[in-house]
Amino acid sequence: MSTLSSSAVTALQLMTDLDTALLAIVGRSLAVSATACLLACGLGLVLGAWLGVARFTGREAVLTGLNTLLALPSVVVGLLVYLLLSRSGPLGFLGWLFSFKAMVLAQALLVLPVVTALTRQAVEDVDNAHGEQLRSLGAGPLMRSLLLAWDERYALLTVLIASFGRAISEVGAVMIVGGNIDGFTRVMTTAIALETSKGDLPLALALGLILLGVVLVLNALIATVRHWRECQDGAALPLTTRAGQLP
Repeated sequence: MSTLSSSAVTALQLMTDLDTALLAIVGRSLAVSATACLLACGLGLVLGAWLGVARFTGREAVLTGLNTLLALPSVVVGLLVYLLLSRSGPLGFLGWLFSFKAMVLAQALLVLPVVTALTRQAVEDVDNAHGEQLRSLGAGPLMRSLLLAWDERYALLTVLIASFGRAISEVGAVMIVGGNIDGFTRVMTTAIALETSKGDLPLALALGLILLGVVLVLNALIATVRHWRECQDGAALPLTTRAGQLP
């Protein structure tokens, strides 16, 4: 039996037997990425919606910087967080380095530009189409951003799902700030890298299959949300009608 086939059989056995070590790694990965996405989305949605309607001097420079951060390698984010949390760093007193909190912080910083940029683009596109009408109805920047964000809620939901996929599939940042400590900071991506280097291919393959399954589910959710949005758009009131009903 070849290495691939034997590893696949053992990996499936680990999955069907609900191996304790496997479940612990998967659960930790989901917890880190979900927490990071909640933090990043809480700030990113608000900031992105505001940038979508705000007009100020230097806005193009801000957007250029934001778009640049979209391509920021995860290892660079990990390095920056490491420098912040190291004993000699400005946040070293927190004692977060090589902990769950450090990994959450690194992934949140990695995902934040993605959420902000995609939210800004979605809101700005709708503002270009309906912004003038909303302004004529007396809606200020804050009200416009709220209305437009709500109008694009299905698109923003796909942004949240995509940001979770970005977080759970990265390896560089959590490897640097988490240390890949068995039982504490080892997540799916770091475990795959480590177990492959050790030659424990069945565990690495099992984790890889689970990670692939998570990504598949996320993409299915995005497709479902898009279909749901298309169904809801036909029954929705025009945006200007809703704005006109505001007190």
